[in-house]
Amino acid sequence: MSRSSVDQTAVAIVTGGAQRIGAAIVHALHESGMNIVIHYRSSGHHAHSLKRELDNLRPNSVMLSQGDLCDHQIIENLTSQTIKHFGRLDLLVNNASNFYTTPIKTASTDDFDDLMGINLKAPLFLSKSAAPFLKQTNGAIINITDVYAERPLKDYAIYCAAKAALASLTRSLARELAPNIRVNAIAPGAILWPEDDSVRLQQQNQIISRTPLASIGKVQDIQNAVLYLTNSANFVTGQILRIDGGRSVTP
Repeated sequence: MSRSSVDQTAVAIVTGGAQRIGAAIVHALHESGMNIVIHYRSSGHHAHSLKRELDNLRPNSVMLSQGDLCDHQIIENLTSQTIKHFGRLDLLVNNASNFYTTPIKTASTDDFDDLMGINLKAPLFLSKSAAPFLKQTNGAIINITDVYAERPLKDYAIYCAAKAALASLTRSLARELAPNIRVNAIAPGAILWPEDDSVRLQQQNQIISRTPLASIGKVQDIQNAVLYLTNSANFVTGQILRIDGGRSVTP
């Protein structure tokens, strides 16, 4: 008898789960008792290190899946590999994202295809691929959007448009996949600054000054939101949970 045929542990896929907020989500879900599929594109070192860490805590609880989610075959493989390995799927977290400037004077069709591909197209078709299995477990989908979906950031028009469309997709799928699958989103504000120093100290201070709670958030805030939507929000679907220190209600 295969392992997957007897293991009833809930299973989550987290895209872009090797680093930063994605890794924090993986940690929280794993600590809550779930088995995890960590998808990554190029962060192989971080993904393998995270797998070793979590498997040391609970053996054989993590599977890795590598690939570019702009490739439709990678999306199909991710779902099929999950079912083959663990035998079930209870949660899909569409976290993988690209974020970079696209000033209108220099924006290209390649930029559009890349940013729309990873931020919108991939969540749509991964949700489609996962839906039959999530239906079997009365599972859930959580999309990671952005406060900038509603408050566009200068020079990031394509990224902001993609995240706004992902928010709309969240509401649409909540209707289409009900009553068996709940679909919600989390819209972070300033949680982690970009690693490439693209947000300078002066800009950081400006962002904090416009945030009612006068600070940036912590990854624990996102972890708590994910756990709430996964485990405690049985009557919640189609919602965008804003974790932004109140930024979304300021002028």
